[in-house]
Amino acid sequence: MIPKGGMGNLMKQAQKMQKEMEKAQEELAGIEVEGSAGGGMVAVRANAKMQILSIKVEPDVLDDDVEMLEDLVLAAVNQALTNAQDAASSRMAQVTGGMGMGGLNIPGLG
Repeated sequence: MIPKGGMGNLMKQAQKMQKEMEKAQEELAGIEVEGSAGGGMVAVRANAKMQILSIKVEPDVLDDDVEMLEDLVLAAVNQALTNAQDAASSRMAQVTGGMGMGGLNIPGLG
């Protein structure tokens, strides 16, 4: 049973959390991370919205075979995206108070 005024209060809390989640989603574009491979020969920057921002390749790596360069780029991109996902999850956990992306934990609804 929900206490008197409880449903209205619950709705206000849900609306507040929704606004905070929307704000946090917007902030994800400003959170930048990096992934690298080959001892920094290839570096990839991404944001927490999972967008690749830049790829830097050291000129020395261009002397090597194309397959190795492709492997280094792939490894650096994957590392950057993993770091971006971790940053996004961390930021969203701050908003939800560790409740996860599911939002409110209401018995019988989850």
